[in-house]
Amino acid sequence: MKTLWKFTQKAWRFILLFLLILLAFSYAMFQGGFVSWFLFYSFLPFAIYSVALSLYSLNELEVSRTLSKTDYNAGEPLKVTVNIKRSMGFPLFYLIIKDELTEALEYAEKLSSSKAILFPGFSKQLSYEYTINKLPRGEHFFQAITLKIGDPLGLFEKEKTHPVEGKIIVYPAFTELLYRPFENQYDQGLTASRERVQRDTTMAVGVRDYQPGDRFSWINWKASAKRNEIMTKEFEQRQSHDVFVVMDCVPDKRFEAVVSFTASLLRAVLKKGAQTGLLTISKERVSFPIRGGEQHLQQLFYHLAKIEAKSFIPLEKVLETDGAFIQQSISFMLITAQLNKPLIEKASFLGQRKGSITLFLMKGQKELPTDDERSLIAIANARGVRVVMVHEGDFAAVFSEVSLR
Repeated sequence: MKTLWKFTQKAWRFILLFLLILLAFSYAMFQGGFVSWFLFYSFLPFAIYSVALSLYSLNELEVSRTLSKTDYNAGEPLKVTVNIKRSMGFPLFYLIIKDELTEALEYAEKLSSSKAILFPGFSKQLSYEYTINKLPRGEHFFQAITLKIGDPLGLFEKEKTHPVEGKIIVYPAFTELLYRPFENQYDQGLTASRERVQRDTTMAVGVRDYQPGDRFSWINWKASAKRNEIMTKEFEQRQSHDVFVVMDCVPDKRFEAVVSFTASLLRAVLKKGAQTGLLTISKERVSFPIRGGEQHLQQLFYHLAKIEAKSFIPLEKVLETDGAFIQQSISFMLITAQLNKPLIEKASFLGQRKGSITLFLMKGQKELPTDDERSLIAIANARGVRVVMVHEGDFAAVFSEVSLR
């Protein structure tokens, strides 16, 4: 049915064009004179061009998209270059190009447009650029580019969508943090410990297989030569500084800030030399074991780039379900934008069984806690749960002198 409709439209345009030529010719024949014939001969090239354009195929156009890189951080600009190459020198009156973007990229595309109109003439190579000023976090796919041409009379128009695939990954924006493990000072409140996060490298208690993130100086060359595998020394740890982070994925207007702070925290912990794991429950449950190294950080960032606020399970339920599966006595860090009494109760219970627990409460810029939140913070302190206020845009202050406000 659709094909028949297109054929009918094309046939009608040919009939209309033929009638216009016939009318111009009749006017020139019956009116006579220079003006009438001038009008006829002036109209004739446009009519011939329209017929020729109707026979021109857009399949001969080769379309490609050039991206400067494929990995970005949220908020960075993206410059895209669209290239068109054709083998024939057929003159084109105009060419409209549109890069078909996803809804997320269309929304982010503030000042520049992914749609452009070019006047190619006889040119065989064309290109144009557009810029997406602030990339949103996520994995974004480019799928197609649409081309449209037409004649000056507006009778014949042709449109074709060329599949041109591409993909970019936009990691969450992060802030450089100086991570310091928290310690309680009951007379002065909560402060950040300046103790260095490291193993006691003077006390080697054995050897183990090499793991990404192990230092070069830890390699036991004798054991490696005997086993024909890289072995590293196993050291006695003075104190465990391993951190397990649980991020709340319940829909909230501050969710992007939660993701950004989580990324900043994980990066700071790993760069300090400690090991960290991550648990998120959004569309599905995803848990990363406690590890160290650059490769582990890359996996965490890739997951955070794609995470969405699609969880309908409150954070306290997550702790109730998943807390029992974690065996080590470690530092727990919970990141959320919503504070309630059931969450404090579950966090307190988990902290008594597993180790120290810190709850980071995300707030907007210069946003103060409500009276209910202040009461809940007091209850949390009494139950041994640290609550640290984190203000969007001021992440760096979290591990400086920290006090509850």
